[in-house]
Amino acid sequence: MELDFRKNPSILGSMVDSMADGIFTVDANGVFVAWSAGAERITGYSSGEVVGQPCHILEGKNCKGFSTLADVLASPTPPPGGICHQECKVLARDGRELYLYGNISVLMDENGKVAGAVGCFADLTSFILTNEKIAVLEEQAKSRDAFQQLVGKSHAMQEVFRRLRLAAQSEVPVLLSGESGTGKELAARAIHALSPRRDQSFFGINCSAIPETLLESEFFGHVKGAFTGAVRDKVGIFQAAHGGTLFLDEIGDTSPLLQLKLLRVLQEGEIRRVGDERGIKVNVRLVTATNKDLKSLLVSGDIREDFYYRIRVFEITLPPLRERREDIPLLVNHFIAEVAGAKKHPVKDIAKDAMQHLMNYSWPGNVRELKNAIDHAFVTVSGNCLTLLDLPPEVRLPPSQTPSGKPDSLITPEEEAERTRILEALQKAKGSKTNTAKLLGISRVTLWKKLHRLGIHPINH
Repeated sequence: MELDFRKNPSILGSMVDSMADGIFTVDANGVFVAWSAGAERITGYSSGEVVGQPCHILEGKNCKGFSTLADVLASPTPPPGGICHQECKVLARDGRELYLYGNISVLMDENGKVAGAVGCFADLTSFILTNEKIAVLEEQAKSRDAFQQLVGKSHAMQEVFRRLRLAAQSEVPVLLSGESGTGKELAARAIHALSPRRDQSFFGINCSAIPETLLESEFFGHVKGAFTGAVRDKVGIFQAAHGGTLFLDEIGDTSPLLQLKLLRVLQEGEIRRVGDERGIKVNVRLVTATNKDLKSLLVSGDIREDFYYRIRVFEITLPPLRERREDIPLLVNHFIAEVAGAKKHPVKDIAKDAMQHLMNYSWPGNVRELKNAIDHAFVTVSGNCLTLLDLPPEVRLPPSQTPSGKPDSLITPEEEAERTRILEALQKAKGSKTNTAKLLGISRVTLWKKLHRLGIHPINH
């Protein structure tokens, strides 16, 4: 039996409603005329909620929905063949973001005018989210150990990497906090490198390294004759960084008066050079850093409360090295490869006892001090492997024997000389206690007692 849809339109309606895709029609003004069961299943909106409403009702914040359909209908030139393909993101009735793909066919009347349109769409949300998740996992796998120039596989550093990515996607002021040497400037550069401003300039300035009397001129610039010594106009760092990123380190060392002027720049996007009456618009992404407790400076009045909350919109705390010791071997190998490559040095490894001392040291200077320790070792190393004796004294000697430490018990010159002989023998024997004892002409038991008494803790072989 042949079906005639024109005589029995309910059959056609049933077929449309049985389709998984969403089907809809709109009139020439972009008002929904029909809304299929498939469209209801995908979006959660019933036909009664949609029909008779303009096509932009499915839009939500930051979501581009069917309002583009209105543009298609209003266009004086219909799409080729009357059909255009659409990719859009809309909000479902329950608030979920939906990724839809489909096409729209423009309907013309007998006079060649737009009469409306019929469209269909499929839900690609699960497909797109799955692929986005895979992309994120791949990116995390690539950057698990290194993120820009920051290195670390610890949970603490992975959290830092995550927050740096979030910061790079935004324009809000970022405050980087952490002890000296934890890598705050590298973190600031990572934010810039991952941001839309990556092709613009990155400027960094240490607020504590410039006299307070010159900071305003450095920040905002000055005009000729503004003060004694201002023999020509000067462009400030804010103006020079226009379009890019400005990193202000040690922001806690600025005066409340300068903080007020910086606050005005952040709020108004305008600077005024010293001695100039006109303002200059600037567009700068600000990242600040401090190794101080800014909350305590709030109490003392050294930090303005309004300035504090303005620069601390998004805070990222970099952990000290002592709290992520599992990253030390990774950092050591990274620095060895870096220094060896720069100096064309054959060093490729580090002795186990040397690595153990690096792991046990407290690192008050954090990653910067670790880098300096490796640089120190490259000065004294004679082979292709860094040894314990190549490390700085404060790292390889127990705290009681370091120049800055207070000895718990006095060590005699004879004991110090004996300790040096044992360390040299351990180095020659590559850490083997048996071979070290043979080199020293003593028994293994005697060697063990001496190691314990002199605070020497080599790695077992």
